[in-house]
Amino acid sequence: MSLKYTMEVMELLDDPNASGKMVTELFTEFSHVEASYQTVVGDSGSTDFIKILVKGADGKSAGGSSPSLGIVGRLGGLGARPSRIGFVSDGDGAAAAITAALKLSLMAEKGDRLPGDVYITTHICPDAPTIPHEPVVFMGSPVDIFTMNQYEVLPEMEALLSIDTTKGNKVFNHRGIALSPTVKEGYILKFSDDLIRIMEMTTGDLPVTFAVTTQDITPYGNDVYHINSILQPAVTTDAPVVGLAITAKTAVPGCGTGASHEVDVAQAVRFSIEVAKEFTKGEIQFYDQAEFHHLVNLYGSMKKLQTLGSATK
Repeated sequence: MSLKYTMEVMELLDDPNASGKMVTELFTEFSHVEASYQTVVGDSGSTDFIKILVKGADGKSAGGSSPSLGIVGRLGGLGARPSRIGFVSDGDGAAAAITAALKLSLMAEKGDRLPGDVYITTHICPDAPTIPHEPVVFMGSPVDIFTMNQYEVLPEMEALLSIDTTKGNKVFNHRGIALSPTVKEGYILKFSDDLIRIMEMTTGDLPVTFAVTTQDITPYGNDVYHINSILQPAVTTDAPVVGLAITAKTAVPGCGTGASHEVDVAQAVRFSIEVAKEFTKGEIQFYDQAEFHHLVNLYGSMKKLQTLGSATK
């Protein structure tokens, strides 16, 4: 039942006056939800960072013990005005995250509360800049990636789903959603069997995954190629992070308009909601904890990959 709300949210965001206030007003009437925004000014304009907490029946925000999930809608901007008119492909991550928050809020209001808390973060910017990138132009952002992580990656998040449009490349030949392996503290771990199962269930199709390189899990600003910012949350947290990519068969510019597909965004929403149900109930894990500790004992910390590294001359 996510498509209806996906369409409503995308229509709301397809507005040159889209703002944090418009988004947070969607949640004012819900009993178990806190929604707020903060305007942050950067070198290329401003954006509104959104934080939505859908409280669980046994959530830690109220003294409970159930796990807390984070859902991050990652993007540069919703629009590239004035150079482009309309909602851009890059905005799909924000649309998916906000829709997931709206659906979870409606569920809780009706009595279907999850055990644990779900934190949803993203940012709202209808007039972000564009930047050169191969093979297609990327969307930029009014603020840098470190500022995004500061507002979007919260210490309460015990595991993170990072949703991002990942169409500006020639890696994918599939339209829909795709899943990354788990990334934690500089390690690229194996795919989560639990998340693969949920993907199969929610799409009704074979699972689609994508490879992650070492470059992709290092911070922006180190002068190496990144497929996009989908795994940038992993540079600032010790929690496990999984990328949920919204993909296309062809290379689509992030600043491309008329390139968003509501059904694909709704797929990401359904997947995220089912992950939230099972994770906050303690029924699934993003990674094998024993194997991770074994890796660290064998090879040591890889946290250096979460930094800008050592400059060489």
